[in-house]
Amino acid sequence: MKKFILALLALVPMLALAAGPSIPLDSANNDLSDKESLKRGFKSYLNYCLGCHQLQYQRYNRTFADLGISDEEGKAEYMYTGEKVGDHITNTMPPKEAAKWFGTTPPDLTLEARFRKNGPDWIYTYLRSFYVDESRPFGVNNTVFKDVGMPHVLQNLQGIQTLDADGNLTPATGGTMTDEEYDEFVRDLTNFLEYTAEPNKLEREALGYKVIAFLFILLIFSYLLKKEYWKDVH
Repeated sequence: MKKFILALLALVPMLALAAGPSIPLDSANNDLSDKESLKRGFKSYLNYCLGCHQLQYQRYNRTFADLGISDEEGKAEYMYTGEKVGDHITNTMPPKEAAKWFGTTPPDLTLEARFRKNGPDWIYTYLRSFYVDESRPFGVNNTVFKDVGMPHVLQNLQGIQTLDADGNLTPATGGTMTDEEYDEFVRDLTNFLEYTAEPNKLEREALGYKVIAFLFILLIFSYLLKKEYWKDVH
């Protein structure tokens, strides 16, 4: 019993980290049924995230099947370094060296949308909340994740933000995308990461509705059967 209690106490800091600080988050308004959005998000992840962040629990061929991509199209359009379609989505960054470069090994993102409290909204807000901070090693900080240890890899798309005197983010300047285009870009990427966190979410929800409907019908028949059995008693 004592060991069990100690184990629970050891989990408290981890749970606090997963929950993160209480901050206002913008709604991602994701739609997991929008396969075109998922495809765009998948390609954005490959182009901007995979170099550091793996999806080591997600396979290419499972992703292709769920997003309506043939293996041939997938190999041509989404696989750049000669992996097999049955491989997990990983990179070649050495963990020890990565920890030296960034202060810690970049986390795997497969379950990021489930690990974080309000995961999709957290990711969506985080990717839009970098600002200039010359005191940080990479010259940027983040209002959602204070003292973040990664550079703003999407800065050329979004542009540069600063904090005003009240601590609010100023409009981004110098990016190749408008604010609306960047928001849509981040929404697609967030949509894809929500998908990888639970690839069968839509199937599970659809099955849940069917089970509830079945149980409701079963309840009606069970009630009628009960009345039939007990009618002579009453």
